Amino acid sequence: MIACGLLSVFGVQAKTYMVGVALANLDLNFVSILRSQMETQLKEKGLNSQFADAKGDVSLQIQQVDDFINQGADAIIVNPVDTQGVMPVIAAAKKANIPLIFVNRKPEVPLSGKMAYVGSDSALSGKMEIEALAKRMNNQGNIAILMGSLSTEEARQRTKAVEDYVSAHPGLKVIQKQTANWQRNEAVDKTLSWLQDGNSINAIVANNDEMAIGAIMALDQLKKSDVLVAGIDGTPDGLQFIKNGKMAVTIFQDAKGQAIGAVNVASDMLTGKKTEAYNWVPYQTVTKENYQAFTDKNQK
Repeated sequence: MIACGLLSVFGVQAKTYMVGVALANLDLNFVSILRSQMETQLKEKGLNSQFADAKGDVSLQIQQVDDFINQGADAIIVNPVDTQGVMPVIAAAKKANIPLIFVNRKPEVPLSGKMAYVGSDSALSGKMEIEALAKRMNNQGNIAILMGSLSTEEARQRTKAVEDYVSAHPGLKVIQKQTANWQRNEAVDKTLSWLQDGNSINAIVANNDEMAIGAIMALDQLKKSDVLVAGIDGTPDGLQFIKNGKMAVTIFQDAKGQAIGAVNVASDMLTGKKTEAYNWVPYQTVTKENYQAFTDKNQK
């Protein structure tokens, strides 16, 4: 373990805290950015850290959290694979009596005691996404939805927000809806299948930028330029597609803000400072008119 700890006000070496960080899947662009920002913030706070990548496997993530606890972690930050499957992680942290901070994906259980969430409101991002896209469509046309992994609340909440908006606007209709598991390549396949089956699609709403980019790649393959595409996250790749006019809108999700917030909450819990159970990081709508303001915010 690296010997860099927090110093007390008396100049005496205080306990060196170690924070375990369990990430859902580093193959996802946003999660990779989240990790990079957390590494920086942990160093700035003088906290040692260990990172683990669950590669989308909930059982592996539970084991990784257990490993952190067995190795003496003083706090754990979790970006959960399955937001409904967090009880084993919560039970393990409670038994070890250590702080547990969820980041980016909100667990679907109440939080209390030494637990907190740092992230954004998933339903709001879906609402902002469809509102901005529907404005471009004059609230008229057929929509297809590319969903993230259905084990996560953000995929379900973002999708529901889109469907709720569409149901309130008779000129809009959802004609296709499938999961592409947050992945660009799966989104290519799903979009190609929809269009080659003859579906008349005016816009594609994706739960994240990676799937939106996959949809755009499929549209390019078929030389279709009349379908609007929207995403969520405001990743560097997503912003590039906003810049070149291929993506109509994305909703900026502040990876840096979430990463810094999660580390700060962990640090505060470890040092006995008061913390809130829910720590919200706001979204922002990004279009070609304002994308430049976001180009350096979610860099690794």
